Amino acid sequence: MIRRFAVVLCALALAACGFHLRGSAELPFTTLNIALPESSALRAEMARTITSSSQTTIVDNPKEAQAVLSVLADTQTKNILSLNSAGRVREYELVRAFTFKVDNAAGQPLVAPSRIVMRRDITFNDDQVLSKEAEESLLWRDIQNDLLQQLLRRLAAANLKPAESKE
Repeated sequence: MIRRFAVVLCALALAACGFHLRGSAELPFTTLNIALPESSALRAEMARTITSSSQTTIVDNPKEAQAVLSVLADTQTKNILSLNSAGRVREYELVRAFTFKVDNAAGQPLVAPSRIVMRRDITFNDDQVLSKEAEESLLWRDIQNDLLQQLLRRLAAANLKPAESKE
């Protein structure tokens, strides 16, 4: 009896705070072409994320697509944040900068060139090199997952009507 009450109380508390699952993204286009080589790991992950979380179909031919996603830049950097008293690295910053644009099949912009920057800090210790390499790998994967979620949100906010030029 008390256990049921506790479960109901927790459910009510979660509902009261506005918590809800992310759910699927409603993209404004039914077909999308990703202008990256088919062998690209990033393209495969993008396609998997988009098809699993929306009704949009990924097509290979840009002429068949309502929208074409072009990656303008994708850079990963590892910056030194701090040094210890011996002059050795104590902390790094992992940065991924991703720039993209979305055009319709006629080449008119649906999403102007946009940039997403993801950052994570990681401590470093010479005594734990293998574990820190594994942690760094996990952080890069986490950065990519967050990047794809932000990309989905920006694609969901796209307008199917081309942006009008101000003249």
